[in-house]
Amino acid sequence: MVNFADLRRELRPTLALAFPIIVGQVSQMLIGLTDSAFIGRVGKVELAAAAFTHGLFGIFYIVGIGLLIGAGVFTARDHGAGDEAGCAAWLRHGRALGLAVGLGALGLMVLLSTQFHRFGQPPEVVAIVWPFFLLIAASVVPVLVFQVQRQFAESLGRPWVPMAIILADVGLNVLFNWMLVFGHLGFPPLGLVGSGWATLIARLAAVAAIAVWLRRSRHFAVVRAAPWTGWERARFVQLLKLGGPAGGMLLFEAGAFASAALMMGWIGTVPLAAHQVALGCAALTFMVPLGLSIAVSLRISRAQGEGRTAALRPIGFGALAAGLVFMTGCALLFAFAGRWITAGFTPAADVAGLAAQLLVVAAFFQLFDGGQVISVGALRGLHDVRVPTAITFVAYWVVSLPLGYWLAFHTTLGPLGVWTGLAAGLGCAALLLGWRFHRLTAAAPPNVN
Repeated sequence: MVNFADLRRELRPTLALAFPIIVGQVSQMLIGLTDSAFIGRVGKVELAAAAFTHGLFGIFYIVGIGLLIGAGVFTARDHGAGDEAGCAAWLRHGRALGLAVGLGALGLMVLLSTQFHRFGQPPEVVAIVWPFFLLIAASVVPVLVFQVQRQFAESLGRPWVPMAIILADVGLNVLFNWMLVFGHLGFPPLGLVGSGWATLIARLAAVAAIAVWLRRSRHFAVVRAAPWTGWERARFVQLLKLGGPAGGMLLFEAGAFASAALMMGWIGTVPLAAHQVALGCAALTFMVPLGLSIAVSLRISRAQGEGRTAALRPIGFGALAAGLVFMTGCALLFAFAGRWITAGFTPAADVAGLAAQLLVVAAFFQLFDGGQVISVGALRGLHDVRVPTAITFVAYWVVSLPLGYWLAFHTTLGPLGVWTGLAAGLGCAALLLGWRFHRLTAAAPPNVN
């Protein structure tokens, strides 16, 4: 059992760390949502093309985040142990790995762009998606390098400036969307392609800004002064040993949602566009438990570095309780205000109406989605990634997708069946991952690496 006083005491610093991370995550999502809001006013075909692009981009982005997660986790552990030289080394190695992963993802996405005709999407979507897809693909390099530097700052307890940079980035993205999509301030109206340029420019500006801050801020003077010992193969191995399974775990989840987008495209253009709107809303609320997950991962890793193993359960279960409370509120909002929400994204009544129905299903999986991501973060802080990877594979690829496909194409549910399958997979993952964290921390164990 977790003592309530311990839970409340540990929840406060978790929330203090999580709040700017959450704002940063929400701001990152607002870039995609503002893109959808601008593109939705161009046309439903363009909105469907954006849904297809972001569905595929999301796979590479989320897997990249998983591969790079070790930079923040190991920095937090070494910071807790007072090893500033180790912190500096994790930043350098994380940046190098982030650049390599980003360039590799870009190369794969360029190759993928030659095979769009094999995805079974509406012909009108395939006809316009290619240039937009390449621009969004190019943004994967700066966005992943930014994430490494952001996680480094957060692991040292400095999350506020990265949050401010992302907020400014959202404003920049809105400005360039307004200028380039509709043709203001002397620019020609570029429509869908203009939104792609806006996103790429905004993400390049963000990675440049955070690099300058890390180089000049006095808060990192001790880390910058740490001696450079050269590239160490062992550090790259450690990053990949933790990041490989974490990336696989996120691949299974992101791949499930991307596959859901493909199934929506098989049904038609309107379901695919509605899926983009509804998923954008659900992903926005998901940023809160995701921020809690990142904070929990860093705090648990740091607590192990400090030798405070008794704090592991209060940290994990306190965040889980806070996340479930928030997601309950979001579920009620989606269930009762879905039509009002979706109408703000597109003037197409058929798209907005179907998206509102999907949000009713999303109301049910909000709790599961929050629970599973916070549990994953807690387990990652313990450096436990192999078993959670197997759990997510079963939840999404054995339960979620087969069930969603059957309900969509062999019953009358159609698009709602795809999302019902997603809800079932998320529920399975939440229960199994929560139980895993309970078992590993029942006796306040040492590092299970």
